[in-house]
Formats: sequence, structure tokens, C-alpha cells
Amino acid sequence: MTVFQKKLWIGLVVMAILSPLGIYLPRRFGAEDAWGEWGVETIRKMLGYVPEGMRRMADFWKAPVADYNFGGEGSAFSIQVLSYIISGLIGIAAGGVVLYALSRVLMKRKIR
Repeated sequence: MTVFQKKLWIGLVVMAILSPLGIYLPRRFGAEDAWGEWGVETIRKMLGYVPEGMRRMADFWKAPVADYNFGGEGSAFSIQVLSYIISGLIGIAAGGVVLYALSRVLMKRKIR
């Protein structure tokens, strides 16, 4: 592993560890949902209506772990923090595996 790759992995892990700031800071400052992460009800409040396409597609995809929270709604803050970190690490690992597999496939094609 090169020095750059080591720094990259360290940076990704640090970002995963810092990800619970996304829970803490909005609570601390009374902020609402992150920009663009609005559900149908929030859109209804903001616009007064929900666009038909959004209403139709709202239930098309359900996240494997809602709100990155393994403890469910109303879980303790410590469980939410741990869930955010684990979710970040799982995402980093999944992305790393996909990129590694893709690079192997592309390298085999280049060699031929």
C-alpha cells in the first residue's frame, strides 16, 4: 500500500468517526433536516403540495437501516452515535470492495 493510499484510508476512517456530528450539531443548534434530504411530509410543509412524481416514487426505495440507526427510533444518543460510525465504516468497506473489484476487472482487460 502506498503512502497516499494509507492517508486516504486514514482520512476515510476519521470521517466515519466524525459522522455523528450530523446528529449532534442539528440538535445543538435547532436545525432541521439536511438540505435535500426531505421526506414527502417536509415537502408538503415547504411547498404546500407534493409533486405527483415524488408522491408516486416516495416508497420505491427503503434504506436497509433507517436513519443509519440500528437501535430504532427513540434509541439512546450513544446508540445513534455508534450506529452512525458503524454505518460509515460499512459504507467505506463496501465502496472499497466495489472499487477494488472494478479495478481488477479493468486491469485484466488492459492486460489482454
